[in-house]
This record gives sequence, structure tokens and C-alpha cells, in this order.
Amino acid sequence: MKLSTHLSSSSIVAILPVLIAGAARADASPLDVPAPAITVLESSPRVAEGLIFIAPKITSTTEPQGPEIIDDQGRPVWFRPLRNGDQAADFRVQRYRGERVLTWSEGQGLGGVQTTPTVDYVLDASYQVVATVRAGNGYNADSHEFRLTPYGTALITIYHPVPYDLSPYGGPKDGTIVDGIAQEIDVATGRVVFEWHSLDHVGIDESHTPVPTTNTPYDYFHINAVNLDLDGNVLVSSRATWAIYKLDHRSGDVLWRLGGKKSDFALGEGVQFAYQHDPEPAGHDTLRIFDNEAAPAVLPYSRVVWVHYDTARKTATLVRSIEHPAALLAPSQGNSQALENGDTFVGWGALGRFSEFDRDGNLLFDAKVPSTPAGYDDYRAYRFEWRGRPASAPTVVASATGEGTSVHAIWNGATDVAQWVVLGGPGAASLRPIAATPWNGLDTAVAVDERPAYVAVVALDAFDRIVGRSEVAALTK
Repeated sequence: MKLSTHLSSSSIVAILPVLIAGAARADASPLDVPAPAITVLESSPRVAEGLIFIAPKITSTTEPQGPEIIDDQGRPVWFRPLRNGDQAADFRVQRYRGERVLTWSEGQGLGGVQTTPTVDYVLDASYQVVATVRAGNGYNADSHEFRLTPYGTALITIYHPVPYDLSPYGGPKDGTIVDGIAQEIDVATGRVVFEWHSLDHVGIDESHTPVPTTNTPYDYFHINAVNLDLDGNVLVSSRATWAIYKLDHRSGDVLWRLGGKKSDFALGEGVQFAYQHDPEPAGHDTLRIFDNEAAPAVLPYSRVVWVHYDTARKTATLVRSIEHPAALLAPSQGNSQALENGDTFVGWGALGRFSEFDRDGNLLFDAKVPSTPAGYDDYRAYRFEWRGRPASAPTVVASATGEGTSVHAIWNGATDVAQWVVLGGPGAASLRPIAATPWNGLDTAVAVDERPAYVAVVALDAFDRIVGRSEVAALTK
């Protein structure tokens, strides 16, 4: 088999000791669940550096779902399949104890009273769990937010049902209301260091959600984001009241409301948002907000808005906005991220789309999670630079196909692999290079036109250096 011209003679020489010593023993089996296939609709060489972080989810116990890292071609780099209908949300890169880590929230869905515990995970660059976070004070967390702070704490959301007389509002006397709770947890100890309840500060009259006439829990607030503002105080987003609340980080008192029925700011032209998500500080007295505008629809499209608020004049003005050229309308979920090169990365929530726009609002990248079977979506989407170094060795799977061999080189999460070299031979200790191919996803397939009894794979980086090697595997018929 003629090797790829990318494989230099010096690389072949470097691999030869592997043929004599044998390969390192792997501590992981092949990925038995394929990552959801991502479709790239539009791309450009002008996109920002980095990989894309999503968590495709679906109401199913059989379809693959979980946190997934992909490249700009939609190829999976890392995938963690979840079981038993668990879903992942808010998958991204954050910092913990000075190191870049992977984080996500895992549970049984978004925006409802959780009867099973939601667990938030922190993984290091070798994909090992270094911390977990759960709600404190007897509550179960929700998956809307898992945000690490520079203080070793995490901000999370909770939906807690409370018995409530709703008859003054047209509901049942023996009704139930959902209290939106924000907690700040010390990651190392699990201690609650801050807790805020919507029912203590926000009245039912602020909600845009109709009061139920049955005993259905009334989700009057629907907390969907918690964040720190640049001054260290807390930002909370309520989907149901169409408002962002700024809280005093010590007392929990509401310092101001932006938007909604009781806004402390007069909203200028184009500022009013509805059913919004993900308020992010975007400069002095400026927020970037994912404005859903549904559901039901208020505007015919969702958008990302930059809003500047003047605390002295009590006014809020629209700085800029981005809409998708296809006028996408996200009925739920969604986020936006400022990238270092000035681009904006946008997750379109329930639509399962994610996009990148340049400084002028031009669409550079657009992709989507699987559209079939129906039901896939993605809560938030991000782009980050990330270097993954799995603790496990690569795995090789080889099977006979006609006169040749089908080889799969699998290394879940390895970001340094540029090329795979396939080794083959009549015995486990007598292997030689028989094929080479560029990396093509965490499970790279290689067609070899001979049939060795034993195979192994060696991973090379962009400089032809060995970065991993599999154990030797016997060919299966």
C-alpha cells in the first residue's frame, strides 16, 4: 500500500520502534454510540479559531445525545453519549482553578420541576471529572445555567414548586407556583454562598404567562440565566417576565429591572425584547441578549441585541442587532458569544442551528443538529480553542472486506492528531506501516488493500510526531 505523501521517511523511521516494542495497552473500548451527525450549511475561511461545542438533545432513550465537540466541517472530535434519557445543556469551556476545563449540566430536561438530581460536571483536558456540582439546601438543580466564576464558585438555576393561592389571579385556590431560584455554590465544598428567590422579589403581576385554571404548576418567572455583571453583582434573566434583573450580590435586593412590565429604564426604539435568554455583559453598562421573540411570536424573527442602559437618565438604547438572513425564530433556548476576533457566535436553541457572524453582521458559518428523527435541538452553542489530551490510548478496530481490510482509528477527544498510520503484519510483533490517512473525525475509517493478521494505529501530529498509538488487534472476519 502506498503511504500518503504527507508521511515523511523520518516519520516511518520514528514508528519502527513501535513495531518492535508493541503498542501501548488501551484503557478504553471503541465508542459504541455514534455522535449525532452535524450538517454544515455554510462556512468561510474567515471564521474564528477554535472548535464548536454543542449538546444535541432529543426526547428519546434510544437516539444518541450528549455533549459533543465538532470542527468547522461538522466532524466529531469528542462525544460523551448519555444514557436513560439524560440530556446535556450549556456545554462549554470555562476556567476552574486557573485551568481550562469542560463543563456541562446533565439531567432530565430544561425548565421544569426536577424530580431527579441534575448534576453539573467539570472535566480536565484529559476528559477526567475533576469536580461535580449539585444544588444545595435540599433543592434539585435545573440545567439552564452552570457558570463558573473567578472565585471558585458556580452559578446555577432551580425550579421549586410552592403551594400558592392563585384565586386572586383567576387560578385555583390550592394551586402551585414555581419559585425561580438562583444559587451560588462553592465548587470545592458544595456550600451555598448565595441564594435568591424570585417569589421574594418579583410579583406575579410581572409575568406574561397566563395563570393556569387547573392545578398545573404556574411557572410565572421561568429563570433561564444567572451571570455576574462587570461590577460583581448578579444578572438574572426571566423568560416569563421579559426582563433582566440586576441583584445586589450581598443582599439579593433588585437594583434594577431592564425590560418587562416594570422596567426601571425607558426603552428606546428597538430595545423591547421578549422571552429572552442569556444576558451577557458587553461593555460598560451594556448587555448582549439573545432575544427569542417567541413563543408565541412577538416579532417574526429572533435576534441578538446589544442594549446600553443609562442608570442616571434611566434610559436604554439599542446599540446594534443581528438577525439570521433566513429570519430564524427560536421558540425557546438560545445564546450568543463574543469571540476574540470580533465575531459573534449564536446558538438558535430549539431550532438546533448555530451560526457565526462577523463584526458587520455577515453570516460566516451556519450548521444544524440532525433534523431526523424529529426532536433534536441544542440549548446553547459556543466556539472555543481547546486542546484535548485523552487519558486513554487510541483504539483500533479492523475487519476483513473482500480482498482488503477496513480499519477504524478511534481516539475520542484527541485534538493533536493530523494523520493516522496503520500498521499491519502476520504477527503482533512484526508490524510495518501499510497505510496512512489524514484525521477525519474521532472515528477515522481507513480502507487498506491488503489483509494483515494483526493491526495497530499510530497517531501523528502536524509535525509528524507520534502523539498516540493503539494496542495491537487481531483482524476480525
